Amino acid sequence: MAAIEIHQLEKTYSVGFWRKRPKRALSPLDLTVEEGELFGFLGPNGAGKTTTLKILMGLVFPSSGSARILGMELDDPRMKAQIGFLPEHPYFYDYLTGRELLRYYGHLSGVAPKQLNTRVDRVLEQVGLKEAANLQLRKFSKGMLQRVGIAQAILHDPRVVFLDEPMSGLDPMGRREVRNMMEELKSEGKTVFFSTHILSDAEALCDRVGIIHLGQLRGIGAVEELTAGARAQVEIVWAGTGSLSGFKSLGAECHIAGDTVRAVVTPEKQDAALDLLRREHLRLISVTPVRRSLEDYFVEKLGKSAESNRPNGTAGPKMQSDAEIHSAAASEHSRPHTGIGKS
Repeated sequence: MAAIEIHQLEKTYSVGFWRKRPKRALSPLDLTVEEGELFGFLGPNGAGKTTTLKILMGLVFPSSGSARILGMELDDPRMKAQIGFLPEHPYFYDYLTGRELLRYYGHLSGVAPKQLNTRVDRVLEQVGLKEAANLQLRKFSKGMLQRVGIAQAILHDPRVVFLDEPMSGLDPMGRREVRNMMEELKSEGKTVFFSTHILSDAEALCDRVGIIHLGQLRGIGAVEELTAGARAQVEIVWAGTGSLSGFKSLGAECHIAGDTVRAVVTPEKQDAALDLLRREHLRLISVTPVRRSLEDYFVEKLGKSAESNRPNGTAGPKMQSDAEIHSAAASEHSRPHTGIGKS
């Protein structure tokens, strides 16, 4: 059974003050996520990920199209009881403790009063906050706040969990903790649908991914399927620069680092490249097959589209690298924390 079914979903906003003009945030979108999948919805900032999630949560009405969750319409109260949601920028009352917050959300979610304390204790332990249960949220780190956010999303034991940018702004340890929680949810048979612009997390976690850009779905499939279609390449590294012209004649990309050269060639050009090195009497250091990454697939699918759709001189879509993630996380932790605020 499909957990999420989206058919020709479209959203157009009116922008401007005096003279309104339409701005399409989501082009007709078709997408199916099977029950029990861990599905990653990928794209740069402004691609349409959050708009899609807001429509599925009933926070925004679509301009056209339809969607069903667990076979039920989006306004069906029975469906609402079967889903959990963590928005990208939630607002939690930071004067509450973790336990008080979860009790509050438990009442809102309709958890039976006799079961509420047991459920709260269980999810606090599940997300690793048992020892901090009576600490005010204003004293929580960003990673702890993300964990308590996931706790409120799963408190009522939903079948489908939606997470919007759950790893954004976290340090490496926090990201690992959230990834582990998502894998645990999948092992329990839950469907997890999460949006992200951090490709390395999606590559490590997901059964399948969908890539969205400018409101359009550009690719969908298992990570192995999406990366397997690339033309294979081989990286050759040697000491000295004598054969650069010969390598370039083979169509190789050459990069010099000190007294070593790294070149990338296709497998059919590998023997010719090695012959060049032998003739020049250069010392071979390594020959390594190059594995295509999800980032390579992303750039390939969106690069040309981004070039044709942006003004001259402006930057194209950019996915966050691990170095940038760590830098942003360090900046986040260097500021005094007062809880999650509204965006």
